[in-house]
Amino acid sequence: MASVSAIPVMSLDIEQMVASKQALRRRLAALPIAEKLHLLDAMRERAVAIRGVNHRQKIQAQEQPPDYGKKS
Repeated sequence: MASVSAIPVMSLDIEQMVASKQALRRRLAALPIAEKLHLLDAMRERAVAIRGVNHRQKIQAQEQPPDYGKKS
């Protein structure tokens, strides 16, 4: 019988997650503005790819003025 590899179990150590998130925020805050803008461009490109091309078409909503009735 073939051996079955164990599925890794995700740790739910909240303190470690919070510390990791704070460290990431500090690293991002320390970046030069040009690097931050580069990261923003990359995120936008990924978002467009995820949404797909059809989502780029603008959807226009038109609001009609309320009908208050005709004045005689």
